Amino acid sequence: MINSPSGPGLLFPKGGWENDETVEEAAVREAVEEAGVRGELMDFLGFYHFKSKTHQDEFSPEGVCRAAMFALFVKEELESWPEQSTRNRTWLTVAEAFVSCRHAWMREALQDGFSKWHAEKMISASNDVTLSC
Repeated sequence: MINSPSGPGLLFPKGGWENDETVEEAAVREAVEEAGVRGELMDFLGFYHFKSKTHQDEFSPEGVCRAAMFALFVKEELESWPEQSTRNRTWLTVAEAFVSCRHAWMREALQDGFSKWHAEKMISASNDVTLSC
């Protein structure tokens, strides 16, 4: 998770995507830019809605945005990254992350998205194990 200069609590890397990239490419880019990590995008966890003060306009006066959340298997921690002067990354357990999330929608993504996904992966992995004597 990362901190933000705009307030307390921790966040997952997030941001918009450019016209020339997919939402998956944007997720990978944001992880590098904001958290300084590279890895393999595992699975889509779901869409989560939130309100953004910076995205209020005539088309969305409430500033409602939709975030696509993904599981990222981190393979590399960068020593330097584009936003390291304003953001620090922090490694937490799922329980610690849940308590530290600034936004309720991120807690929901962690609990209903990641935790369920992880549990399903663990069950699937245990079913793939064959014991022999």
